[in-house]
Amino acid sequence: MRNNDTAEHPKGMTREELLALPAAVDLDTGNRALGLGRSKGYELAKRGQYPCKVLRLGKAYRVVTADLLNLLGLAA
Repeated sequence: MRNNDTAEHPKGMTREELLALPAAVDLDTGNRALGLGRSKGYELAKRGQYPCKVLRLGKAYRVVTADLLNLLGLAA
């Protein structure tokens, strides 16, 4: 693996990054916070089995940040 591969595809998020998130985030950000791959995250969202609350806005999925932080044990 090349050194810049990790910079382009980071695993997980730091506590500081998580606490700085807006009220809702895109599914890719939610997947990253949970350590899920893109395909698995979209599959779970489509089935209604994502581990926290997901909103469907048109064709886009948005993850509710408060639920995400609660799931990760970082709720305020």
